[in-house]
Amino acid sequence: MASMFRHLRIGLLAAALASGLPALQAQTLGGDFSADYTVTVLGSVPGLPPLYGGLTFLNANTLLIGGRANNADGSLYTVGVVRDGDGAVTGFSGSAQRFGGPSGTIGEYNDGGVVFGPGGVLFTARWPINGLGQTLPGSTDEDKIIELAPLGVANSLAALNFVPAGFGGAGQIKLVSWSGGQWYSAGLAPDGNGTYDLVGLAQVDLNPGVAGTQNVPGGPEGFVYIPASNAGFGVNSMLISEYSAGMVGAYQLDAQGNPLVATRRTFLSGLTGAEGAAIDPVTGDFFFSTFGGGDRIVRVSGFTEPPPPIPEPGTQALLLAGLGAVAAWARRRRLH
Repeated sequence: MASMFRHLRIGLLAAALASGLPALQAQTLGGDFSADYTVTVLGSVPGLPPLYGGLTFLNANTLLIGGRANNADGSLYTVGVVRDGDGAVTGFSGSAQRFGGPSGTIGEYNDGGVVFGPGGVLFTARWPINGLGQTLPGSTDEDKIIELAPLGVANSLAALNFVPAGFGGAGQIKLVSWSGGQWYSAGLAPDGNGTYDLVGLAQVDLNPGVAGTQNVPGGPEGFVYIPASNAGFGVNSMLISEYSAGMVGAYQLDAQGNPLVATRRTFLSGLTGAEGAAIDPVTGDFFFSTFGGGDRIVRVSGFTEPPPPIPEPGTQALLLAGLGAVAAWARRRRLH
């Protein structure tokens, strides 16, 4: 079954290319954003094997990104970034190096979610085997893997992120599956080993006013939180890399940091293989990777500030966040 899904995903990319679409089409910003933002294709990362997975910043000068995404021999890699006088990333320094050292095995089956969470723990989505990996600082392999099918997560987890401080639902973990776009919310509880258990995990209806449970469209992958102060947004929002649709969508949020699908606007179109999503901690620029599509990194500049950090709440606060997500979901279900 896992092999079938992987072949389907690669097949979608091959079909797009065979239809005459170039590896990366002309990117077009949506009308609400075209006057304020600029798209720059930074190109491929030297030494990073395709297909590209999710990405994040290890620090201000180092990018962390998945290679050979969705495969058993997938791994995470680091590469230095070059910045101009304004701090914007203009390219890469040196060649990609395996994260965790030459023998490191962090990132098997990596996908669109590569995110640091509480305690500096690295959280990774494992597609198509529907797992959530956790890696402690300094480790050379995942220290914990949560199998998500027994918890009710649809096959398979593709991406995740944490709600930043200053947003409704701050501290909660959000998860999304590809290709169905099922969206989940949970809290965390320390397990005594430096890693975390999921608590109160529940699927969220993203449009309570419509019958049934509404999911994220477009075959979602990586997603990031965008503060209201950025031009064209006006309220706290989210950008989601929509792999299947070849777009990045912009969404307003509900009170718990979940995207409201009825508010979707096109932020960027003309893409092939939009995969990861990350925010530059220096400039607030939006970055995404492509799974195929030339295996490239794209930067969108014009953002005024990065979102605030992820809060480090105590066990009780994390637990209450998870239980609150369940209660909200249950209330919505009773409305139908």
